[in-house]
Amino acid sequence: MKISAIKDLLEADVVCNEEGLNRHVYSACGSDMMSDVLAFVKDQAVLLTGLVNSQVIRTAEMMDMNCIVFVRSKVPTAEMIELAKDSGIVLLTTTKRMYEACGILFSNGLVSNRVKDA
Repeated sequence: MKISAIKDLLEADVVCNEEGLNRHVYSACGSDMMSDVLAFVKDQAVLLTGLVNSQVIRTAEMMDMNCIVFVRSKVPTAEMIELAKDSGIVLLTTTKRMYEACGILFSNGLVSNRVKDA
């Protein structure tokens, strides 16, 4: 799914790196726990989170993520925006809650990363 489609589906605003809206993501993860993101996310994913600190950007960068969507009208700090600009990560913000935003993306064909049974 193109990031531009995510923006439209979630009625989101672009915070930075608008030129990246034509890139594709192939899965999504909704979490406020960056340890879960590190454990379960693969590249080419979008992260939906309500957590607003620079660790979110650094985690997304380490996991080769293309886009972060901040839910519940959360707004990233100036430091976070600069980090995202440097990394080429598209930042979006939406008024939707995490549950609703994840449901919208899932029902429109964006899948989650599958976790294998232990």
